[in-house]
Amino acid sequence: MAPPEHLISPSGPEEETEELTTRILDAALAEFGAYGLRRTNVDSVARRAELARATVYRRFAGKNDLMQAVAIREGRRAMVAMVRAAEGRPTVEERLVEGFVTGIGLARANPLLARLISSEPEIVLPYLTTESRFVAFARDFLAEQFRRSPGPSAVASPDAAAELIVRLAMSFFLDPQSCIPLETENDLRTFARTYLVPLLRAGTEPA
Repeated sequence: MAPPEHLISPSGPEEETEELTTRILDAALAEFGAYGLRRTNVDSVARRAELARATVYRRFAGKNDLMQAVAIREGRRAMVAMVRAAEGRPTVEERLVEGFVTGIGLARANPLLARLISSEPEIVLPYLTTESRFVAFARDFLAEQFRRSPGPSAVASPDAAAELIVRLAMSFFLDPQSCIPLETENDLRTFARTYLVPLLRAGTEPA
């Protein structure tokens, strides 16, 4: 699934290629990591990318669009890793478990995400929740994986199951303090099998 069109699509001359977008987003990622969200602006991103300020603005309306585009791109990279981890698993349930373990592990190991959540939570949290397309983006991706997964039966409601799983995973990542063991990969697998796999079948049994 591609990121929202207005976040990454070129609006300037034809010679401005996807390579230029990558260059801008790489610079933005480096600036956010080095200086945080507050101290980063479009000018500093343009300097790091060695581009004119106007060139960046032709692609991105401002810092908010840059932040969302970086978040979506990093999310896409994580999703590719999750798909690769799940490949070869024979059922949708097993794919969900391995994808969940991989996704949480990648989020925990991401130094930029950890830094921003600890140092600027009041800024970064809205971009992961209320002011971002991230939840919808992750939900749509996961629901499509459910639809494509092998196995004898389909997920009862792919979109609903995907959204619940995304929201649960995000909640546990943002606030890891819990009475449920989630420290190790085995803990995460047990959690996924116990609490997430049943969501795949929700709605198939009579109330």
